[in-house]
Amino acid sequence: MNTVAATERPLVLIVDDDEAVRSALQELMFSVGLDAAGFASARELLDCKLPDRSGCMVLDVRLPGTSGLDLQQQLASNGKNKPIVFLTGHGDIPMTVQAMKAGAIDFLTKPVRDQTLLDAVTAGIERDVAQRARARVSRQHVDHHKSLTRRERQVLRAVALGRFNKQIAYDLGISEVTVKLHRSNVMRKMHAASVGELIRAWEALPAELREDGEPT
Repeated sequence: MNTVAATERPLVLIVDDDEAVRSALQELMFSVGLDAAGFASARELLDCKLPDRSGCMVLDVRLPGTSGLDLQQQLASNGKNKPIVFLTGHGDIPMTVQAMKAGAIDFLTKPVRDQTLLDAVTAGIERDVAQRARARVSRQHVDHHKSLTRRERQVLRAVALGRFNKQIAYDLGISEVTVKLHRSNVMRKMHAASVGELIRAWEALPAELREDGEPT
């Protein structure tokens, strides 16, 4: 029978100060083939070196020290956008609204049906897998972009903005033949088989890199 390596299985991070709840949630995740790790506080989670794996968080709102909502904000500000399912016995509408506006997958109240929680966790894992895939593609485009010369970046930006070769030549003060040469180099270095692919690659770049090709 084929088995999936542990490093490939999603990891669910459970943060709850109730040890019995943590253990029960971990057992639930194990029962459906997910890995799980439990933490008693936000600080305990933040101090732990976590593996780079897809997954999501199941997070209590009221925790000793940093609250669950504060932890959500802290993780987001650090660029760690792991999807979060809130699970709490002390929720209210303002908390729910705050959590959902900040991108939470769901805000569930204890006690919760196992399947309801598992459905939310599955949605969180699916979102994380998609986010990680987009991030990998973006990193590839960034690496390709680094190989471009300054002039090639200018041509890339102009093409992505819909400028024709003749317009690009005028804007940059170079010949149309030279523009075509740079454009060919850009397509090759960006690994784009069509203008559509090139534009999508450019749009996937961070904003500061898209601005890098502005004429000076």
